Amino acid sequence: METKIIAYCGITCSSCDAYLATQSGDSEALEKVAAAWREAYDPNITVASVICDGCLVDTDRVCSNCPVCPVRLCAKERGVASCAHCDDYVCEHLERHFSFAPEMRKVLDAIREAYLGTGV
Repeated sequence: METKIIAYCGITCSSCDAYLATQSGDSEALEKVAAAWREAYDPNITVASVICDGCLVDTDRVCSNCPVCPVRLCAKERGVASCAHCDDYVCEHLERHFSFAPEMRKVLDAIREAYLGTGV
């Protein structure tokens, strides 16, 4: 069974094209991801900036936005497994994130419901 990796903000890293291409070592797939992200987000995106081992790692191999992502920085500072585990769920950082990624709210809401339901 494949392990699902969920980032602090609710992104499923293990399904992300950048993560999958990085893990497979497929340089052609990484270039395709970089090209798509250049078109969608920023014309300066390079292959090096999409190499990623997932948001939860403590290495330099994360997408270029991860080191400055306010959601990730806050979650790491608070030491939570995900934002769904935070006492301040849903904060202003997440509200901004959800405004352009509403599907991530559903992921985190489900994690939070399970978390609170187990009494952990």
